[in-house]
Amino acid sequence: MKKTLVACALLASLVGTSAQAASLIGFKVGGDYWQADTSGTFAGNGQPQQDFDYSSSSQGSLWVAIEHPIPLLPNVKIRENRLDASGNATLASGTLMSFGGTDFRDNISTNTDLSNTDFILYYELLDNDLVALDLGAAYKKMHGSFRVNDKATSGRVNSEIELDSGIVMAYADAQVGIPGFGLYGFADVMLGIDESSVYDYSVGLGWQFDGVALDTKVRVGYRDFNFDVNDFDGVTANTQFKGYFAGVELVF
Repeated sequence: MKKTLVACALLASLVGTSAQAASLIGFKVGGDYWQADTSGTFAGNGQPQQDFDYSSSSQGSLWVAIEHPIPLLPNVKIRENRLDASGNATLASGTLMSFGGTDFRDNISTNTDLSNTDFILYYELLDNDLVALDLGAAYKKMHGSFRVNDKATSGRVNSEIELDSGIVMAYADAQVGIPGFGLYGFADVMLGIDESSVYDYSVGLGWQFDGVALDTKVRVGYRDFNFDVNDFDGVTANTQFKGYFAGVELVF
């Protein structure tokens, strides 16, 4: 009987410890709607860069993060960024643009897709109602393309170079809050290491609403993604997406 009681007590202790550890694992899911202005130039390697007139377009981001109490093991965040814009250009008389093995003249258009996925590993250095600070590293995997179309042929003549490489980046996320009000300011920054002229940052304000099962954060701010590269998958480019965004994050 005593052995049975001891076993039950030990089992209860283990269950309680496991439940407590599970409660310390946090999940975050969120998304942003981003109205971005696009500008910039691009060309095939060794060619003069062409400037396109882009139209403003809506973009979006979705992310999930897992945070845990295990020492030395980084937290994980994965963010999918949709960045896609269309532009037009008129080449000067006698000028041509050679892209992807095709020569273009006169009126051309482009579809610039800089969509990418961020794989982020980070540590929580501070985490309280007043100040929160995360530092780590990220790998931004590009999976878009640059495409040029001949408008005179209604797009039947076109050439495309796909992007399939990634960029190693430093990562930092900081928040400064006002205890008791749920209001906080934030800055999320990614800076290219192997491509030092690539950056992706956002700054803004947020409001946190505490709940029983989860907390809800509403965010508004400004985001700027600059893709300035040389000989990146056969493309030289200096293209920028920037503008205001609004989003929400759920914290479990």
